[in-house]
Amino acid sequence: MAHSARFDGTYAPSTWDWVADQAAAYESSAGTEANTLRDTGLPIIVMTTVGHKTGLVRKVPLMRVEHEGEYAIVGSKGGARAHPGWYHNLMAEPAVLIQDGPEPFETTVRLISGAERDAWWERCVAAFAPYAEYQAKTDREIPVFITAARD
Repeated sequence: MAHSARFDGTYAPSTWDWVADQAAAYESSAGTEANTLRDTGLPIIVMTTVGHKTGLVRKVPLMRVEHEGEYAIVGSKGGARAHPGWYHNLMAEPAVLIQDGPEPFETTVRLISGAERDAWWERCVAAFAPYAEYQAKTDREIPVFITAARD
Protein backbone atom coordinates (compact mmCIF):
# COMPACT_ATOMS: atom_id res chain seq x y z
CA MET A 1 0.00 0.00 0.00
CA ALA A 2 1.38 3.40 -0.94
CA HIS A 3 1.88 6.07 1.65
CA SER A 4 2.44 9.79 1.46
CA ALA A 5 5.88 11.21 0.77
CA ARG A 6 6.17 12.58 4.33
CA PHE A 7 7.43 9.13 5.40
CA ASP A 8 10.06 8.91 2.64
CA GLY A 9 12.49 11.35 4.27
CA THR A 10 15.75 10.63 6.04
CA TYR A 11 15.43 7.84 8.59
CA ALA A 12 17.03 8.31 11.99
CA PRO A 13 17.19 5.04 13.92
CA SER A 14 16.51 5.12 17.63
CA THR A 15 19.48 5.85 19.86
CA TRP A 16 18.42 2.76 21.81
CA ASP A 17 20.05 -0.07 19.84
CA TRP A 18 17.45 -2.72 20.74
CA VAL A 19 14.63 -0.44 19.50
CA ALA A 20 16.41 0.32 16.22
CA ASP A 21 17.34 -3.35 15.74
CA GLN A 22 13.80 -4.57 16.41
CA ALA A 23 12.19 -2.04 14.05
CA ALA A 24 14.67 -2.96 11.30
CA ALA A 25 14.21 -6.72 11.75
CA TYR A 26 10.42 -6.40 11.84
CA GLU A 27 10.27 -4.32 8.68
CA SER A 28 12.82 -6.33 6.72
CA SER A 29 10.97 -9.57 7.48
CA ALA A 30 7.50 -8.16 6.67
CA GLY A 31 6.54 -8.63 10.30
CA THR A 32 7.50 -12.32 10.54
CA GLU A 33 10.53 -11.71 12.78
CA ALA A 34 11.08 -9.51 15.86
CA ASN A 35 7.29 -9.30 16.18
CA THR A 36 7.13 -9.75 19.96
CA LEU A 37 8.50 -7.77 22.90
CA ARG A 38 11.88 -9.39 23.45
CA ASP A 39 11.25 -12.85 24.92
CA THR A 40 7.73 -12.25 26.26
CA GLY A 41 5.86 -13.63 23.25
CA LEU A 42 3.61 -10.54 23.38
CA PRO A 43 2.94 -9.04 19.92
CA ILE A 44 4.19 -5.63 18.86
CA ILE A 45 3.53 -3.21 16.02
CA VAL A 46 5.91 -0.66 14.52
CA MET A 47 4.84 2.99 14.39
CA THR A 48 6.53 5.46 12.06
CA THR A 49 6.37 9.19 12.73
CA VAL A 50 8.16 12.27 11.45
CA GLY A 51 10.11 14.36 13.96
CA HIS A 52 8.33 17.65 14.56
CA LYS A 53 11.64 19.51 15.03
CA THR A 54 14.06 17.53 12.86
CA GLY A 55 11.80 16.30 10.06
CA LEU A 56 13.53 12.92 10.41
CA VAL A 57 11.58 9.69 10.04
CA ARG A 58 11.37 7.77 13.34
CA LYS A 59 10.28 4.17 13.97
CA VAL A 60 9.35 2.65 17.29
CA PRO A 61 8.08 -0.80 18.26
CA LEU A 62 5.02 -0.60 20.51
CA MET A 63 2.83 -3.15 22.21
CA ARG A 64 0.01 -4.36 19.97
CA VAL A 65 -3.30 -3.19 21.42
CA GLU A 66 -5.97 -3.51 18.73
CA HIS A 67 -9.75 -3.34 19.00
CA GLU A 68 -12.19 -3.38 16.07
CA GLY A 69 -9.60 -2.10 13.60
CA GLU A 70 -8.23 0.66 15.84
CA TYR A 71 -4.89 0.59 17.61
CA ALA A 72 -3.87 2.15 20.91
CA ILE A 73 -0.56 4.01 20.93
CA VAL A 74 0.56 4.12 24.58
CA GLY A 75 3.12 6.71 25.68
CA SER A 76 4.28 4.84 28.76
CA LYS A 77 8.08 5.19 28.48
CA GLY A 78 8.23 2.59 31.24
CA GLY A 79 6.59 4.95 33.71
CA ALA A 80 9.25 7.65 33.31
CA ARG A 81 8.52 11.19 34.46
CA ALA A 82 8.42 12.58 30.89
CA HIS A 83 6.49 11.52 27.80
CA PRO A 84 8.40 9.63 25.11
CA GLY A 85 9.91 11.84 22.42
CA TRP A 86 7.46 10.60 19.81
CA TYR A 87 4.54 11.96 21.89
CA HIS A 88 5.51 15.46 20.73
CA ASN A 89 5.66 14.28 17.10
CA LEU A 90 2.08 12.97 17.34
CA MET A 91 0.85 16.17 18.99
CA ALA A 92 2.41 18.23 16.19
CA GLU A 93 1.42 15.91 13.31
CA PRO A 94 -1.09 13.10 13.86
CA ALA A 95 -0.23 11.19 10.65
CA VAL A 96 1.58 7.89 11.27
CA LEU A 97 2.36 4.61 9.60
CA ILE A 98 1.39 1.49 11.51
CA GLN A 99 2.86 -1.88 10.61
CA ASP A 100 1.04 -4.88 12.02
CA GLY A 101 2.12 -7.63 9.65
CA PRO A 102 3.56 -7.44 6.15
CA GLU A 103 2.50 -3.95 5.01
CA PRO A 104 2.39 -0.63 6.86
CA PHE A 105 -0.70 1.52 6.49
CA GLU A 106 -1.08 5.25 6.91
CA THR A 107 -3.53 6.56 9.45
CA THR A 108 -4.01 9.38 11.91
CA VAL A 109 -4.08 9.31 15.68
CA ARG A 110 -5.91 11.30 18.30
CA LEU A 111 -5.25 11.67 22.01
CA ILE A 112 -8.14 10.31 24.07
CA SER A 113 -9.37 11.13 27.56
CA GLY A 114 -12.17 10.47 30.02
CA ALA A 115 -14.36 7.39 29.70
CA GLU A 116 -12.96 6.58 26.26
CA ARG A 117 -9.44 6.52 27.67
CA ASP A 118 -10.61 4.44 30.64
CA ALA A 119 -12.06 1.77 28.33
CA TRP A 120 -8.92 1.72 26.17
CA TRP A 121 -6.65 1.71 29.22
CA GLU A 122 -8.30 -1.53 30.36
CA ARG A 123 -7.55 -3.04 26.93
CA CYS A 124 -3.98 -1.78 27.12
CA VAL A 125 -3.37 -3.34 30.54
CA ALA A 126 -5.03 -6.57 29.38
CA ALA A 127 -2.60 -6.70 26.45
CA PHE A 128 0.46 -5.70 28.52
CA ALA A 129 0.04 -5.88 32.31
CA PRO A 130 3.16 -3.79 33.13
CA TYR A 131 1.31 -0.68 31.89
CA ALA A 132 -0.50 -0.64 35.26
CA GLU A 133 2.86 -0.67 37.08
CA TYR A 134 4.18 2.09 34.81
CA GLN A 135 1.17 4.29 35.60
CA ALA A 136 1.57 3.66 39.33
CA LYS A 137 5.17 4.85 39.32
CA THR A 138 4.62 8.20 37.56
CA ASP A 139 2.60 11.30 38.42
CA ARG A 140 1.73 11.97 34.78
CA GLU A 141 -1.26 10.36 33.14
CA ILE A 142 0.19 8.04 30.52
CA PRO A 143 -1.14 9.31 27.20
CA VAL A 144 -3.16 6.99 24.99
CA PHE A 145 -3.66 7.79 21.33
CA ILE A 146 -6.07 5.88 19.08
CA THR A 147 -5.64 5.34 15.36
CA ALA A 148 -8.46 5.90 12.94
CA ALA A 149 -10.23 2.62 12.16
CA ARG A 150 -8.99 0.80 9.08
CA ASP A 151 -11.34 0.47 6.14
